[in-house]
Amino acid sequence: MDIPPLAGKTAALSLSALPLSYALNQVSALSHPLWVALMTALILGLLFVVVYSLSHSEISYDPLSAVFAIFAFTSVVDLIIALQEDGYVMGLMEFCTKEGEPYLRTAHGVFICYWDGTVHYLLYLAMAGAICRRKRYRNVGLYWLGSFVMSILVFLTGNILGKYSSEIRPAFFLTIPYLLVPCWAGMRVFNQPRAPTCCTANMVQEEQRRVLLQRPADLVLVIYLVLAGFFTLFRGLVVLDCPTDACFVYIYQYEPYLRDPVAYPKVQMLMYMFYVLPFCGLAAYALTFPGCSWLPDLALVFAGAIGQAQFSHMGASMHLRTPFTYRVPEDTWGCFFVCNLLYALGPHLLVYRCLRWPAFFQQPPPLDPLAHHKKQQ
Repeated sequence: MDIPPLAGKTAALSLSALPLSYALNQVSALSHPLWVALMTALILGLLFVVVYSLSHSEISYDPLSAVFAIFAFTSVVDLIIALQEDGYVMGLMEFCTKEGEPYLRTAHGVFICYWDGTVHYLLYLAMAGAICRRKRYRNVGLYWLGSFVMSILVFLTGNILGKYSSEIRPAFFLTIPYLLVPCWAGMRVFNQPRAPTCCTANMVQEEQRRVLLQRPADLVLVIYLVLAGFFTLFRGLVVLDCPTDACFVYIYQYEPYLRDPVAYPKVQMLMYMFYVLPFCGLAAYALTFPGCSWLPDLALVFAGAIGQAQFSHMGASMHLRTPFTYRVPEDTWGCFFVCNLLYALGPHLLVYRCLRWPAFFQQPPPLDPLAHHKKQQ
């Protein structure tokens, strides 16, 4: 498959992060946090100028192409940071993790960098290529939006509330645009027209006549959503120090990482309880009663959010940078892995069901007045 022109330019520009990181790491002036923040802001500004000059027509068509190009560059930087913290590369981004954002050296920070440097990077290239070819990227954009928002909300909140709150440096405030960009990007993605479906009125009516028991796949998904909702509520109560024996056993024998003072796991479980728990209820409702056309979009957003969150949570729970007392015990590793993997896979199966067979979620076709009049006669 040919690489779309903008995706090729975006990839080439993002790879310039490798020599640039090495060069900046050799500058002794970047040993001060303020200089790190100023240099980062300057590089991002120059990067925007370069992107604008190289792809002016694409930016005129869709301004998000500039956002994806810049974020692709930062994704490569994040991948360098993750590889460096795990010892695979050396001498590239040490100045950033030491003087700019030391909380990236945590297990959670390493895994969000891995996710951003791989999954987000591929999504940026895909969306940039779609813009160049003037094609839709609404579904990919919604998945990215959920993943990006969940990542930044948990990371920023954990930085403020956790043990690294005293380590906040000037570079931290450069993440403020990361809170504003998803709002603007989300509005543009949601306003894009949906891809047309091949469902006829007869197909929609036939599918919506079937009750839940006549749709085994949907029944399984509803059961999953109910169980996932209970699991979400339970882990939320665990991090809120629920005094029951079940919560005590779970936090000490199955997921001791929830007690880690870095605060990321606690914030993550609360995000699940406040946002994913209502989603489970809404999705179960939409799978039971026809015509809920909002479910495919919502499922895409939450699949991205839960996928990113579970990847970071599971990885950090077992990473060597997590203190030994907070890692998953070896005798419960299997149970932990299976439960959390199923929790991550379920929303993706829901997305597949919604996009593969969308007839049940379409709005019922309007009645033909002439046919309705003949029926009454």
